[in-house]
Amino acid sequence: MSTVALPTSWRSVLPHLDEHLPPDRTPRTAGGASVQVNLPMELVRQSVQHKEYWDIPAEVAEAYRAFRPTPLWRAKGFERAVGARVPVYVKYEGGNISGSHKLNTALAQAYYYARAGVRELVSGTGAGQWGTALAAACAMFGMKCTIFMVAGSLRRKPYRGTLMRTLGATVHASPSGLTDVARQSEAGVNSLSLAIGEAVEYAAATEGAAFCIGSGETYSILHQSVIGLEAADQLAGLDAEIDAVVGCVGAGSNFGGIALPFFSAAASAGTEPPLLVAAESSTTPKLTRGTYAYDRTDATGTGPMEAMYTIGSSYPIPDSHSAGLRFHGAAKVLSAMRHRDQITATAVGQVEALDAGRLFTRGEMVLPAPESGHALAAAAHLAGAGAEGSDGPLRAEKGVLVCVSGHGYLDLGAYQQLMDGELANESPDPQALSRAMGGLQRVEQLAGAGAGAGHER
Repeated sequence: MSTVALPTSWRSVLPHLDEHLPPDRTPRTAGGASVQVNLPMELVRQSVQHKEYWDIPAEVAEAYRAFRPTPLWRAKGFERAVGARVPVYVKYEGGNISGSHKLNTALAQAYYYARAGVRELVSGTGAGQWGTALAAACAMFGMKCTIFMVAGSLRRKPYRGTLMRTLGATVHASPSGLTDVARQSEAGVNSLSLAIGEAVEYAAATEGAAFCIGSGETYSILHQSVIGLEAADQLAGLDAEIDAVVGCVGAGSNFGGIALPFFSAAASAGTEPPLLVAAESSTTPKLTRGTYAYDRTDATGTGPMEAMYTIGSSYPIPDSHSAGLRFHGAAKVLSAMRHRDQITATAVGQVEALDAGRLFTRGEMVLPAPESGHALAAAAHLAGAGAEGSDGPLRAEKGVLVCVSGHGYLDLGAYQQLMDGELANESPDPQALSRAMGGLQRVEQLAGAGAGAGHER
């Protein structure tokens, strides 16, 4: 196991992209006014400026020291279990109060919002890791916290709600009945998009409150770069070689955190980066089966329309233990890189993900979250016979680095269902996918002929 010093700066990938990201499209109200987003200016700057290194504020760094640097080790037991040909190195992010990597950006965002005078942060959460992280960060910086959690996830994992309330947060199951977006939603809709939509509406109507999101925004991916920066130093300390980096993808902060610092380092050195593989849920295959288009990020439709790989915000995502991966779109920075062939993706079913998690538990004595199981399954294929990716077969020849984004101690019900033989993979309905994506405007169509890199998917 290897540890290093805590990074003093976050590292942005924006200076190393071939082109600027496509601009957001700001929706307008019925009266024609643009919708305003209550975002601290430092987070705005971190999203748009092509500045490579951003100093970590002293208060955030001090909070990080309670759980960072996080451990990295060679997973020899897992290698044996999956028949790996090459080494598999694991970066583990589950050893903090939230049980996941989400705390890295929650602490940073709470710090910036508190400095901007915000008294309450409001958000939506799927599996509960983000909600727990935000509740912890708000408690640390003396702020109120309100969380809308996907009802199906909250039913399966009630103790996530208990932990958030213990940290001082108010928790609502979504759909809650407290908002217009919930009252107008179709019966049975149970998605992160709706939970986020409720949070957006609630925050807009509450004085001193601001909506806060933890995964897909460029600034949240920047904050997660501590994962990859630490991992690079730890691998160097072990004289370890890798040629593939894997992380799971809901909207993209975990994958971006582990993978993009390697892309930036290679770009700075003028060398080829490792194969960067985003492992997504087969129930929500935006990077493998989606389209690169402008889509809304939440169920209200009041937030900016972003250029993303998406299966359509109206797609009825099947219920599954992919939990936090059940989001219809990928982060705009990752989507742009996917479009330019700078990253690739593979889709994993919940049965395979949980089975990989079970093998990892036996081999490494660490229980991973179901989301992390998707990355572990992809890593097992890369280190073994190979995996089927969005651009063809994928295979590592030197070594694989995989991020285990969080622990699974509040997901034991999923593992019990796996062992009882009660789980099956949910395949997307091709016609439903086609309908959900049919009305979207593809980015290359909007940009015109010759604009942008990459090719049609």
